[in-house]
Amino acid sequence: MTSQNSQLFQWRYTELDDHNVQVQVQGHTLFYVIMLFGIVCFVTVLFLYARWVCRYHGLPPETSHGGSAADVSPPRPLPGFDAAAIDRLPIVLHSSTSSGVEGSGECSICLGVFEDGEKVKVLPRCGHRYHCTCVDRWLMTRPVCPLCRATLLVDSAGPWV
Repeated sequence: MTSQNSQLFQWRYTELDDHNVQVQVQGHTLFYVIMLFGIVCFVTVLFLYARWVCRYHGLPPETSHGGSAADVSPPRPLPGFDAAAIDRLPIVLHSSTSSGVEGSGECSICLGVFEDGEKVKVLPRCGHRYHCTCVDRWLMTRPVCPLCRATLLVDSAGPWV
């Protein structure tokens, strides 16, 4: 009887051998890994395509009033002033005893300290003071104060009068 039990156990052991089960699980796992990789690649390509379309074919910018992009023209950068307009700015001599304008002791463009008796230009709208060469270069490219961004245009005809 012991020989029959051992044969039955051996037969059951070979029948319950999980070697075939491991191959099936590995096959399914490989299939799922390949599917996951394919999905990730597909989503990546889809994202890159959408990015390319937005960048090179230019989706219209959203407008605040709900109109289309054709209704709104893009903001045009304001041109700077010519040398004659910049030369009309008031020039004063700096003195350390004169207080009145906050931060009047240094040029906010170059961060240099004003010396007593040095010529500085005063912007008419805000009263900020700058070295002449610093503010001249700035105003050739932009018609605004470098510190507070106040516009220096009085009307559409030209700069301050």
